[in-house]
Amino acid sequence: MSLSPDTPQPNGRMKLAAIGDLHVGENHVHPYRELFQRISDEADVLALCGDLTNFGKTPEAEILAEDLRACSIPVVGVLGNHDYECGQPQEVARILHEGGLRLLDGEAIEIDGVGFAGCKGFIGGYGRHMLTAFGEPEIKSFVQAAVDENLKLETSLRMLRTERNVVLLHYSPVQDTVEGEPPEIFAFLGSARMGETIDRFDGVKCVLHGHAHRGAYEGRTARGTPVYNVAKPVLNRDLGIEYALFEV
Repeated sequence: MSLSPDTPQPNGRMKLAAIGDLHVGENHVHPYRELFQRISDEADVLALCGDLTNFGKTPEAEILAEDLRACSIPVVGVLGNHDYECGQPQEVARILHEGGLRLLDGEAIEIDGVGFAGCKGFIGGYGRHMLTAFGEPEIKSFVQAAVDENLKLETSLRMLRTERNVVLLHYSPVQDTVEGEPPEIFAFLGSARMGETIDRFDGVKCVLHGHAHRGAYEGRTARGTPVYNVAKPVLNRDLGIEYALFEV
């Protein structure tokens, strides 16, 4: 499924560019304008997988929104934890929407026959080490937040009637793509709940996420759906590319 940026587009297929963890700072000057222009020439759609700003500040969102206006193709995406840091994710979302981003937070959209579902996701761990709602109220509240975010993902997938679908997240739904990070923080990089939900739906061709800067590029859900960690540090370090390009 992964393509190099110069691979020609097969007939009837979508070329999807993806990148996460842009971390735009308030002192940056057009950090992604030129990249978005090049992506517009190579792809049909751009997917952004969270941590679009560094601290969720209004000036950061405005800088990115201005660069997004240079993108001549549809842009879909989700927010990440950094976009929540200043406590105004709705304002960040509003600014980026005005710049052309179609934000997914439990919603779904269709572009040229391909469905896009997604949300930020949340943490909680994997396998036997996944946190459960037992004990103190604080732990139960923590787990409930993960369950609520997973319900957003399920809701968005149920909205789709397309045969080719892509899931966008910030947090990872599988452990495979967080390997390389310290094992002690795996539980803070994603949750297997999301992978289990994805596996209940047919037609999901791939899952894209970010967040795990030192993680691995590729993994799979238990059912075999490809999962790609498109965090910018992973793409730059492991693959030597600025963005990932997929055929859907």
